[in-house]
Amino acid sequence: QVQLVESGGGSVQSGGSLRLSCAASGYTYSSYCMGWFRQAPGKEREGVAAIDSDGSTSYADSVKGRFTISQDNAKNTLYLQMNSLKPEDTAMYYCAADDSVKECMEWWLLPGVFGYWGQGTQVTVSS
Repeated sequence: QVQLVESGGGSVQSGGSLRLSCAASGYTYSSYCMGWFRQAPGKEREGVAAIDSDGSTSYADSVKGRFTISQDNAKNTLYLQMNSLKPEDTAMYYCAADDSVKECMEWWLLPGVFGYWGQGTQVTVSS
């Protein structure tokens, strides 16, 4: 049973930083795609960043240069370092994973390709 547990959310002022973590358990696949998504009230869930088992990364245009996705395989943990936060970054952030996405870097923006999701962690950025 794969479980993803996010942490690290909180409230910060515009320009501040946060680091989100996603602890994965029951996940032993050698080939995988993992990503961060976010959903603001009244809006659709959108992809923020993704990383595959080769270490390739991809980012949404809205966060390029500000957010960094990384992983610690020894700790089975996925991270999202968020710098220069803006009020429009306010949302619930979710960790997602899957082992059957053939072209992770091509399809990761589609939430439907991920089979496993965490419960989310709230990020609020005030101006």
